[in-house]
Amino acid sequence: MSIASMTGFAREAGVTGAYQWAWELKTVNGRGLEVRVRTPSGLDAMGEEARGQILKALSRGQGQLNLSLTKTSAAPKLRVNQDVLQSLLDAIGGLTLPETVKPASLDGLLSVRGVVELDDDAADPMQDEALMAALRAGVAALIGSLKEMRLKEGQALSAILGQQLDLISSLVDEAEAAPARQPEAIRARLEAQIGELVEGKSALDPARLHQEAVLIAARADIREELDRLRAHVESARALLQEGGAVGRRLDFLAQEFGREANTLCAKANDVSLSRIGLDLKAVIEQFREQVQNVE
Repeated sequence: MSIASMTGFAREAGVTGAYQWAWELKTVNGRGLEVRVRTPSGLDAMGEEARGQILKALSRGQGQLNLSLTKTSAAPKLRVNQDVLQSLLDAIGGLTLPETVKPASLDGLLSVRGVVELDDDAADPMQDEALMAALRAGVAALIGSLKEMRLKEGQALSAILGQQLDLISSLVDEAEAAPARQPEAIRARLEAQIGELVEGKSALDPARLHQEAVLIAARADIREELDRLRAHVESARALLQEGGAVGRRLDFLAQEFGREANTLCAKANDVSLSRIGLDLKAVIEQFREQVQNVE
């Protein structure tokens, strides 16, 4: 199983009967799971139904679901108001017209306001069963497309995280092999520094100097930090291999990486170790930023 990114976008659209519709769903990273819905007036129930399906399908991320619905253009339906027309005919039939006035023609009667009406179908879309079925099928396809995109993003993200873990592991090995960690190196530095202070006066006891060097080396020992960094690297790799919704656990490991790198920098007794510690902190920060996108 692969990890999934929290970033994704999907769109499903179609035409059903007299309606043209389109679902759009966009998600970004977030600490929890939240989906906001925007639907046309009268379709709130359909929006909440779709929201419930999305919440079941995802684990983390902030989402925005939009539904647009318009009626397709069609020839208007005309209807003759028989009651109005009959009333008009009755009224005309009861009139005595001069010889110079011609009888009313059909087109003239139909032009009278109220005789011919435009039949505007303003039915509730929620009552259109074919439309509701199409919208529900669109939601299912929308969720499938979004999850597919998030998985593809997750595969690319997994490769980046793997490379960063390799670099962290390499820097840990470099710190492990640093000559500055050896007691002999610490002793030599300490002896040189003291030599500069005494400026050729009586030499110090070599045995005591060695003891001091060993104590300093013990206080500056980064063995535990290196061991924990290696353990965190293995745990992170295992989570990437496990896949699924592991973002929270990876985020916790990123914090632990940072703590160990900070301690290593604090204990560093040499420029080379300080450089390695700073490089570690930089890579760990990049790792942490990428982890924020993992579901």
